[in-house]
Amino acid sequence: MKAIVAVDKNWGIGKNNDLLFSIPEDMKFFRQTTLGKVVVMGSNTLKSFPNGNPLKNRTNVVLSKRVKRDDCIVATSLEELFIKIKEFDDSEVFVIGGAMLYKTLLPYCEEVLVTKVNADGDADVFFENLDKLPNWSLFSESDSLISNGKTIKFTVYKNHSVQTF
Repeated sequence: MKAIVAVDKNWGIGKNNDLLFSIPEDMKFFRQTTLGKVVVMGSNTLKSFPNGNPLKNRTNVVLSKRVKRDDCIVATSLEELFIKIKEFDDSEVFVIGGAMLYKTLLPYCEEVLVTKVNADGDADVFFENLDKLPNWSLFSESDSLISNGKTIKFTVYKNHSVQTF
């Protein structure tokens, strides 16, 4: 399993249940990376999508005790979530938020695709700073590029101690 996230320079990921920035190159990367794959999210992340609809052309899996839907797979507990995502190829599963789900599932992710935005988004929710976690290391980093006035880099972090479920 992998996670995919965009962070500001303080590892912030959101504010008021929305993204910090509108970055076309990051959105394109997210779409290309997750298209046809499995995306795992919490209910607030689902609510944050246009009209609260699941992402098109992906298998949407939501962890929530409150959500009842037919247009995505709903797991009501972490145990049920693990059972449901085991049905898919591990390399096809991407955790896409929010903050609590990232924090909960991070130990089970083999890698995280992090778009780093060199700006302060005044976030109210944060991703773990992978540079400070002992089991994680930076594996690759793109050259800097500018998208919508923001300098970004696409990076990949690897987990050297993946937990199994």
